[in-house]
Amino acid sequence: MQTNRFVLAGTGSGVGKTTFTIGLMKALQNKGNIVQGFKCGPDYIDPTYHTAVTGRISRNIDSWMFSHEAVRDIVARASKDADVAIIEGVMGFYDGKSPLSDTGSAADISVVTESPVILIVNCASMARSVAAVVKGFQLLSDKPNIVGVIANQVGSVGHYEIAKAAIEQECGIPVIGYLKREEGIDIPSRHLGLVPAIERGELDSFFDKLGDLMAETIDLDQLLDLTKAPILQESGQLFAAKPPQNIVIAVARDAAFNFYYEENLALLRAKGATLQFFSPLANEPVPAEADGLYIGGGFPEEFAATLANSIVAKDSIRQAIAKGLPTLAECGGFMYLTEAITNSEGERYDMVGVIPGEVAMQTKLAALGYREIFGTIGNFLIGAEEQAKGHEFHYSKYSGAHNTPAYETIGRFGKKQEGYQAENLVAGYTHFHFVSNPKLVDNWLTACKKVKKHD
Repeated sequence: MQTNRFVLAGTGSGVGKTTFTIGLMKALQNKGNIVQGFKCGPDYIDPTYHTAVTGRISRNIDSWMFSHEAVRDIVARASKDADVAIIEGVMGFYDGKSPLSDTGSAADISVVTESPVILIVNCASMARSVAAVVKGFQLLSDKPNIVGVIANQVGSVGHYEIAKAAIEQECGIPVIGYLKREEGIDIPSRHLGLVPAIERGELDSFFDKLGDLMAETIDLDQLLDLTKAPILQESGQLFAAKPPQNIVIAVARDAAFNFYYEENLALLRAKGATLQFFSPLANEPVPAEADGLYIGGGFPEEFAATLANSIVAKDSIRQAIAKGLPTLAECGGFMYLTEAITNSEGERYDMVGVIPGEVAMQTKLAALGYREIFGTIGNFLIGAEEQAKGHEFHYSKYSGAHNTPAYETIGRFGKKQEGYQAENLVAGYTHFHFVSNPKLVDNWLTACKKVKKHD
């Protein structure tokens, strides 16, 4: 049996992967297809676009953070009732964890998921030379299956025909379409205002425009002919449902806190937890039934004034943590639990205040990259002998008293102690991916049961 599934890859960052992914999702939907989105790597923003266009939750898949079997399980599970699965690549096609291997790259994902590849190439200022670029991507590894090319940034239809002829003659694969340089497509609300803009429907006309452009200059029928792929079978182990555990995890979810790996939530549910969402931004308290608390990442600094004035939410979170609810706060959630956030304009706003110290935004990136995570004694989530994987990305810096670190991480610049730990609170800048070690979910639910038992 076959379905349609493909990796939409690029020769490098900025080549147009997200633009084409969104546009093709919309164009294929307009043809009556059910489209499922995926994103290679840990990025939270691109899946938000995918979800807005398709109406189906997009998933992150990563061949470094978790096993090949887990990657296949996630793709099989999410796309089993879809007509087309589109996997958006990350950086350049072969760029991943290391310059010496494909691990973590879109190329690796294409092999693991048995997905054909459509390669996007920036053709600006090139004619025959563009064939050399494509040929290089074909020759670096014989494992990926590059089946077609899309030409971006062409100067005219004539320029496109030249590039198309060169690639098809020298590389033996079809060029199925293009976008012109003068289209001037800029993706709006790239990050900070994305969720509110989507909720208000402000991007709908942009999605429609992209879909129409793709239908005009890309051969969608040829795309579907080229991207037949075998149907993946789920192992049935990773997300096997366990009996209800009578445990409620309260999850902060709104425009300020919306960075959650969907599989983290799916694993919590699969292992028997019930999730209840609430909005600190709307001044909602932690649900009374909560046995645990999850405050994910996002952009609290952009909503700092509102969060500072959301007294009911702040008080209820303080009370929940004081009561001993096992709490995980990641990145934006960690920032929110400190004493204050100072934004990029130098304005300081009081936050929850359960973590001594405060954070300040800066104009340059403070940290970016994969993290290996090693637990510490007393950590309810990840114990001293346990490991997991995750990702760190933030512009803020934390300063405060000498605190007990929550865990130890290893990244590109070595090992460091990170985060804040106190009783049943684990907080820090690193985003955990539970698929890298599902036992973390078991640990969390066990901690919740202990607290519930002593209430």
